[in-house]
Amino acid sequence: MAECHVMEMDEFWHLIETALSQAEESGTFDQALVGLLAARSKREILEYQERFDELHGALYRWDVWAAAYLIGGGCSDDSFIDFRAGVIAQGRDWYQRVAINPDDLAEHPLVVAAAAEHDDDVLFYEVVNYSATYAFKQLVGDDEDFYEAWNEYWNAHPRERVEADMGEDFDFDYAEQMHRRLPRLSALHLPDHPA
Repeated sequence: MAECHVMEMDEFWHLIETALSQAEESGTFDQALVGLLAARSKREILEYQERFDELHGALYRWDVWAAAYLIGGGCSDDSFIDFRAGVIAQGRDWYQRVAINPDDLAEHPLVVAAAAEHDDDVLFYEVVNYSATYAFKQLVGDDEDFYEAWNEYWNAHPRERVEADMGEDFDFDYAEQMHRRLPRLSALHLPDHPA
């Protein structure tokens, strides 16, 4: 079996942070990230995708979903996929804060501004989920090749799939529960329903 190499965590976050700084200068985060990935090898793009999937999966928890539900005024399964991509797109510091305590998003400047403007799209960033696919297409000219390459990569380096521990389930529509579990985000998004 071929030797397995996963993109180092520091390297992954360096890519994200570089894309963030480039996005501030011109363009968008997702465009910058695709450009950075497309400048790498096919193998490195696949390694990026594996690390992205790992970090994305680690946020698959009820408390993170509840935060997305508050920020988005509701949150379907598909929207939660986009929300977790959006958290990754905020960089390492914010990702780690959310992983420890999703209620910290009440301090995120974009979340605070969006709550004041009743904007429920903030942090939902669908296209970030497909950055590796788009980069691969730029590199080889066909996005279908990405999925073939991904399957080959995964089959050559099988990993044990670990089921995410989602934590304790609770009712997102029950304001008292939300205020108890995510007090600061609830204060921003459910001001008419005090705990």
